[in-house]
Amino acid sequence: MSSAPSELLTELQLDALIELVNIGVSRAATSLREMVGEQVHLSVPNVSLETRARAIAILTKREDSNLVAVHQIFEGDITGRALLIFPETKSLELVRAITGGDLPLEDIIELEQEALAETGNILLNSCLATIANMLQRSLKMSLPEVLRGNAATFFGLAPPPEAGDVVMFLFINFEVRKRDISGYIALIMDLPSLTALKHLLDEFIEREMGETTQLHNDSA
Repeated sequence: MSSAPSELLTELQLDALIELVNIGVSRAATSLREMVGEQVHLSVPNVSLETRARAIAILTKREDSNLVAVHQIFEGDITGRALLIFPETKSLELVRAITGGDLPLEDIIELEQEALAETGNILLNSCLATIANMLQRSLKMSLPEVLRGNAATFFGLAPPPEAGDVVMFLFINFEVRKRDISGYIALIMDLPSLTALKHLLDEFIEREMGETTQLHNDSA
């Protein structure tokens, strides 16, 4: 691809996307808090659009250990793959937080697959459903699938993405019961979906600006 993926969005579109992602992750945190019965804080320090090769390089540089991912396919105006990715060590911490932390390690390992799938399902669904709702669209999500491997494994799932496919990459810090759990959300979209997203972001910006103008007129 000749230009960097981030350049495919205008500054205004990127700002709107970051706003939507922050709201989506905030809703996901609320859903997770209801699940674990504890205060949950999810931060989204940045949102970046990367080529698939660059996304693999970023994740490989950040994480040299084995990784676990919850994978779901989303379909609608925008179609693609959603991945919630953790270093394997952090995934066990997350399961400990969800189960209360009092179980022996063997039981935690036994529960890990199911707990991760449920957590991924809640986080990815809450996040994506909120974003879709604010864009006035709906998305259909597949059932969660737990995968193990590395960045190349996750970003090269069959059928393989096209060379021009874009990865929306979010790095997230989780704080659950004072545990430091870091993870990533990655959305893999093809170029037609990115084009559709650009149009939806423009519509969202127009609505927001219209409401701001209306509020200004009402208060004047």
